[in-house]
Amino acid sequence: KGIMGCQQRVTSAPTVMRSTCRQISDELLPLSKKYVLKNSTSFMILTKNYVHTEAVQAALAKHKERKMAVPMPSKRRSLVVQNSMDAYTPPGKESSHDDGGGGEGTSSSREGSISMEHWISRAIHGTSSTTTTTSSTASSSSSSTRSGGNGAAAGRLADVLAQHVYISAQHRNRHHHHHRVCLDLPFPDSTEGRSLIKVCLCSTGVPVSSRVSAKIQQLVNTLKRPKRPPLREFFVDDFEELLEVQQPDPNQPKAEGAQMVAVQGEKLGVVTNWPPSLEAALQRWGTISPKAPCLTTMDTNGKPLYVLTYGKLWSRSVKVAYNLLHKLGTKQEPLVRPGDRVALVFPNNDPGAFMIAFYGCLLAEVVPVPIEVPLSRKDAGSQQIGFLLGSCGVTVALTSDACHKGLPKSPTGEVQQFRGWPKVLWFVTESKHLSKPPRDWFPYIKEATQDTAYIEYKTCKDGGVLGVTVTRIAMLTHCQSLTQSCSYTEAETIVNVLDFKKDVGLWHAVQTSVMNMMHVISIPYALMKVNPLSWIQKVCLYKAKVACVKSRDMHWALVAHRDQRDINLSSLRMLVVADGSNPWSISSCDAFLNVFQTKGLKPEVICPCASSPEALTVAIQRPLEEGSTPPGRGILSMQGLSHGVIRVDSEEKLSVLTLQDVGSVMPGGVMCVVKLESVPQLCKTDEIGELCVCTVATGTSYYGLSGMTKNTFEVRPPALQVIPPFDLPFTRTGLLGFIGPAGLIFVAGKMDGLMVVGGRRHNADDIVATALAVEPMKFVYRGRIAVFSITVLHDERIVVVAEQRPDSTEEDSFQWMSRVLQAIDSIHQVGVYCLALVPSNTLPKTPLGGIHLSETKQLFLEGALHPCNVLMCPHTCVINLPKPRQKQPEIGPASVMVGNLVSGKRIAQASGRDLGQIEDNDQARKFLFLSEVLQWRAQTTPDHVLYTLLNSRGTIASSLTCVQLHKRAEKIAAILAERGPLQDGDHIALVYPPGIDLIAAFYGCLYAGCVPITVRPPHPQNISTTLPTVKMIVEVSRSVCVMTTQVISKLLRSKEASATVDIRTWPPIMDTDDLPKKKPPLQHKPSNADTLAYLDFSVSTTGMLAGVKMSHAATSAFCRSIKLQCELYPSREVAICLDPYCGLGFVLWCLCSVYSGHQSILIPPSELEVNPALWLSAVSQYKVRDTFCSYSVMELCTKGLGLQTDSLKSRGLDLSRVRTCVVVAEERPRTALTQSFSKLFKDLGLHPRAVSTSFGCRVNLAICLQGTSGPDPTTVYVDMRALRHDRVRLVERGSPHSLSLMESGKILPGVRIIIANPETKGPMGESHLGEIWVHSGHNASGYFTVYGDEALQSDHFSSRLSFGDTQTVWARTGYLGFLRRTELTDASGERHDALYVVGALEEAMELRGMRYHPIDIETSVIRTHKSITECAVFTWTNLLVVVVELDGSEQEALDLVPLVTNVVLEEHYLIVGVVVVVDIGVIPINSRGEKQRMHLRDGFLADQLDPIYVAYNM
Repeated sequence: KGIMGCQQRVTSAPTVMRSTCRQISDELLPLSKKYVLKNSTSFMILTKNYVHTEAVQAALAKHKERKMAVPMPSKRRSLVVQNSMDAYTPPGKESSHDDGGGGEGTSSSREGSISMEHWISRAIHGTSSTTTTTSSTASSSSSSTRSGGNGAAAGRLADVLAQHVYISAQHRNRHHHHHRVCLDLPFPDSTEGRSLIKVCLCSTGVPVSSRVSAKIQQLVNTLKRPKRPPLREFFVDDFEELLEVQQPDPNQPKAEGAQMVAVQGEKLGVVTNWPPSLEAALQRWGTISPKAPCLTTMDTNGKPLYVLTYGKLWSRSVKVAYNLLHKLGTKQEPLVRPGDRVALVFPNNDPGAFMIAFYGCLLAEVVPVPIEVPLSRKDAGSQQIGFLLGSCGVTVALTSDACHKGLPKSPTGEVQQFRGWPKVLWFVTESKHLSKPPRDWFPYIKEATQDTAYIEYKTCKDGGVLGVTVTRIAMLTHCQSLTQSCSYTEAETIVNVLDFKKDVGLWHAVQTSVMNMMHVISIPYALMKVNPLSWIQKVCLYKAKVACVKSRDMHWALVAHRDQRDINLSSLRMLVVADGSNPWSISSCDAFLNVFQTKGLKPEVICPCASSPEALTVAIQRPLEEGSTPPGRGILSMQGLSHGVIRVDSEEKLSVLTLQDVGSVMPGGVMCVVKLESVPQLCKTDEIGELCVCTVATGTSYYGLSGMTKNTFEVRPPALQVIPPFDLPFTRTGLLGFIGPAGLIFVAGKMDGLMVVGGRRHNADDIVATALAVEPMKFVYRGRIAVFSITVLHDERIVVVAEQRPDSTEEDSFQWMSRVLQAIDSIHQVGVYCLALVPSNTLPKTPLGGIHLSETKQLFLEGALHPCNVLMCPHTCVINLPKPRQKQPEIGPASVMVGNLVSGKRIAQASGRDLGQIEDNDQARKFLFLSEVLQWRAQTTPDHVLYTLLNSRGTIASSLTCVQLHKRAEKIAAILAERGPLQDGDHIALVYPPGIDLIAAFYGCLYAGCVPITVRPPHPQNISTTLPTVKMIVEVSRSVCVMTTQVISKLLRSKEASATVDIRTWPPIMDTDDLPKKKPPLQHKPSNADTLAYLDFSVSTTGMLAGVKMSHAATSAFCRSIKLQCELYPSREVAICLDPYCGLGFVLWCLCSVYSGHQSILIPPSELEVNPALWLSAVSQYKVRDTFCSYSVMELCTKGLGLQTDSLKSRGLDLSRVRTCVVVAEERPRTALTQSFSKLFKDLGLHPRAVSTSFGCRVNLAICLQGTSGPDPTTVYVDMRALRHDRVRLVERGSPHSLSLMESGKILPGVRIIIANPETKGPMGESHLGEIWVHSGHNASGYFTVYGDEALQSDHFSSRLSFGDTQTVWARTGYLGFLRRTELTDASGERHDALYVVGALEEAMELRGMRYHPIDIETSVIRTHKSITECAVFTWTNLLVVVVELDGSEQEALDLVPLVTNVVLEEHYLIVGVVVVVDIGVIPINSRGEKQRMHLRDGFLADQLDPIYVAYNM
């Protein structure tokens, strides 16, 4: 039935296990034997080459033995089109993987790998919650101990999490509303040495569901396997961070042959009756044989639509020529002159109209530019085509009547302007629309010249469109060359299935056919879709001698063939396979021959050819004489090909490629092969290179692009012995290959499909074939796969995109993807970076239905591809990451000192103004206690207003004078005394909304000798999440009583509250709405200033609840420091829009006015949700000079008022009086936000210098604050890569890897700062990043913890340097930063030291030995796609997890996975382990606007986020 086997392209895995593979290779590679198929129908099902499929299956079988475990991504239901219940567990259900039965299960979990089948078939099954907990704990800790680094800590964390994790229920509900709830959620931190509070929350704890953690565990196990040998050599990436660079493998195959010599084709034999030009040929046949058929066109039913004779073609072409030259424009100003370019826009079903227009242009000496019909205004690639037309100066487009009617029209009936197109006049070529030429008018027909005949468009790899110009002499010579090669004779019949507007279809069926008066039967694409056998039927019907097809036409015919009786192909003497140069066409050719040999098809008839737009026909195999032996095929090692050398492979290897030749050099041409490097060097005989031809019959230039033309059409390889008549330059063909024995040409791929990964070359077509061989036809559509490379981190990465069939399930698709990855890895020894599946029929199409590759790539990079499944494998592919940083041995103190001296660096220390030297008439300094200051003010300035509270409408809700505050405080003290017996120093929780009551209650407590703790009240709409925090603070602070308002008092005892906490355990709750008229008791006076004034509780970003103790002395010192820095006096007004519960916000809201006597205008931030302009309106209305806000407030104004600045201005809002606008924060300044705020409100008079930030932390509530005098805040740009190594390197703005950091305000009076090494506690130089230590009179005096075990944190408040100044006692802030001495001078004339905060030590992530700050990675991620509104990152078992909030349709979720992975690799040299896409508002944020990443982590691990999609990167 036919020979194959030895004629196949064969590939598979290298023989790893010889014994098991021996039998496979015997089956697979009988390269010398004959491989006979028993029945022909079984062959038709195999789309690709049988042997290749077998080889792929063999490679996959090996992977099965290796039990590769790949965690399946999680999807939300709405995303799963046809979802199988196994693959999806609803959130909140306890679930884990079932480890199979009996002993086998336990062993697999102990090894830490679960077989892939197990994942795919079972997905993830639920077991009881106890096994859940233990399995996740066991696997987590086992992984972390092995993975080194933070193993033990991660293990402990896993254990704690597995027992009980306090998680917010906020995430359980989907966030349909788009406002984010601000939460302060503490949770017990497990890592020793940091746990400030150890509270067991069994009642509210949620056992961890191990669905997510099991998957992560599995991912960790999979990633542990070594993939590629580590590389030893590095190159420096313009800094000490070293990117690995692939060094050539000394054992790789190298070219050893002699230098090649150019190969010459046979002479072009000039036949006497060959016409001097194509127009002359048309004239001859049109007048001698006007009735001879030239073209028969078929309709979609396969019936002849019309027959165009040579007479008709001639007369109509003349008519078109006449009308083009004389009927467009005016006589004086014709629109088209000879030599002008015009577009030919004809559909694929109308070759007749196209031929008439094409020859009409040639007769008029106008240059036709054939292009595709634009179907819509937004066609794939339409813009680039428009650019080509514009650059060619096209103003007229020729088209047919039917096509013109079908073009999209505007309401006025004119053809719409297409995207990127120049304005064109549409000219219909049908005879009825044209004027008859006068009798005396004839076109001027001359010999072929060097003038341009036509321009053929070519789409490049990057999607750009070039115009290849072909001269008249080249066109004619090419036709002669084809006629000689194909032995064309007059009146032969040729069946053409190809696109007649370009390439092989144009050359054979429009040009050469007319030269030889042949009859073309044209089969439109639409007919092939309906009846793939139509071309074979027409060959039989018309007894055609020649057919021009592509391998896919042969494939379709095979699939549609059902043993039809009436087929006879014996008339064919030549079957031209237009894409015969593609190695994968072999399988179609052999399969076609195998089936149709019984129908009279002769084996020697199949003639593959190689062509390119630049070089026209490069080579074509000629029909063999009967009885002569066919030339052999090349069976080449794929490993060798990837290194660019030719190695004929032995039978032992599985990974080979079979090539067929495409004939010899064309008549009248010379060919050589040049290396792929930019300078054209000749290849050796055993080297693959780019084929170059030297002949008249090629294109001559890219229209209008002289540089590219020189590079492609004017190649002169050195050392080439020029054969005398060929002193022409060579033209690059864009084809990769070599010249084999007997001058036969072999093509191994295209330059456009070339991908160089890690120094090795791979061809996109090869990858496509391997992917299709995995499970051909079952899962993806043949021909609907795109393979391209993208550059990420200095190397190309392979991306495979395929359209999946609509009926495939999630498991199907995931299983197919895993298998494709394994097959490509085994056969090509290259990793796939990303594999994406899109719904069927959604990839951008070329006009003939193929995939538009560059448009697909563009969509992928823009995040607009909308895949339904994605699998990323960065861990496998990216092997050029920087070497992990090794921690250096500790350097002794002396060396540090000497090093700093030698390098001229100062020790990084700075201080604010000295309090002792400041002379001011501060009356409040006389008093040790704030309660005394208040009494003094009530006596001396009783009616001076201290506080004004505004409501959401901006009107005054209430106000307090000195005496009113004093009286109310006395009444509250009286209630406390009455309710007693209270001990001196008892703790009282104040649960009030932001306002006046809170201030009165605070001073009431001081009057009564109690210690107040301000607590944010629970949110009535969100009790379940906010009430436990209130309860926790009340319990941890050991409050003996809760003071609050009547409304909140009811809320605390309500039914809703009882569902969340045990309301019976509240201490006594007192409401202070109705104060008695009682006589106040004697006022309490504290015994000394070091006693406790109040407790300050706050939840850190890592979710730790920390209460700090503030003494009376520290409180007074704090108020004095702020008074001096901000120059606060009784005549001043200050607007405060902050939460008054902790930190500087509380101090400004409650304490400063009493101390300094200025009026505070209080604006509760919650009121801004109702009226975003409230704060700024108040600042304008009260002509305020100093104002304080939080980042949340600033963000709310930026987002909420962004479009309203004009209307605010018209309402008279004026911010020009603002001198300082300080953002109160405990984090790195958010430069982008402050800058956009400044820019936005500049129009309202806000001075950009006014906006600044402050910095405080738990040990010292305010270290820096901009204040009124002193230089403006400075911004520096540092190298982010140096920062990872704890070094500070200043760079220019805009330089790569630069990070802008803003100074955190001026150091407060009485504050000293030093930068210390957090590990060794030694002082650091200015160029180093270290922990900020602070010494100040207003430092807190310690943590207030439940068990009183302050030993663990004692050094937070009383640390000493290990060398240098070892006497001073410092408090450790837990924040990393650095100091820089600037050129500016402060008020005292000293040079100003600026403090830059980089980030919290406990938030920083240690990855690959380097220190990363989450905010930097998050900033990069947010920039990647317009739909990412927020991002948070954290690590889990040494994997980086990125959570992004999606503001868009869920269909966009999977687009984000590759973009996020790319940007983190490019900018941070890190591989993302897991990408989680969630709804807006899922990332928890505390009241200060800081992300609570640890809460997010726990919510994710407990499966409570209800993510849209979770991708586990391999």
